[in-house]
Amino acid sequence: MRRLKVSVVVVAAALASAGTALAAGEHAGHAQHAETYATGEPGDAKKAARIVQVSLTEANGKMLFVPAEIEVRKDEQIRFVLRNGGQLDHEFVLGTTEENLRHGASMAKNPDMEHDDPNARRLAPSKTGDLVWRFSKAGEFEYACLIPGHREAGMVGTVVVK
Repeated sequence: MRRLKVSVVVVAAALASAGTALAAGEHAGHAQHAETYATGEPGDAKKAARIVQVSLTEANGKMLFVPAEIEVRKDEQIRFVLRNGGQLDHEFVLGTTEENLRHGASMAKNPDMEHDDPNARRLAPSKTGDLVWRFSKAGEFEYACLIPGHREAGMVGTVVVK
């Protein structure tokens, strides 16, 4: 009987571990390791960076970022200074369109998902924050608000890395 109890405990622990791994994979749009970010890597807040101010807001029935497009040089470090001038919570998430769409679908299932990732910030109304990023890869990427309905209301911007 003791051997059966131990086996049940081992199987339960393995299932719990697998469930945690699956849940983490579902949240992979934000929770990535630095080497896997398609857009580059977290910047060093102690090093010089070009400051880019971005406003997150709502206007005329749309949700938007101002500016909606940013150009940077490959290997340039940017300090995004974010300000939520709207009446709702908003997010700023750097990624590829595919990553953000995939993670947005996950957030639709779990709208209260908490984020603590170097490529994303969530801001309450009238709050500010920053995000330091080094764009080590050339290409066209995006920043988007992945709160359900916000992207669909126009809250997406473009980063062109040359």
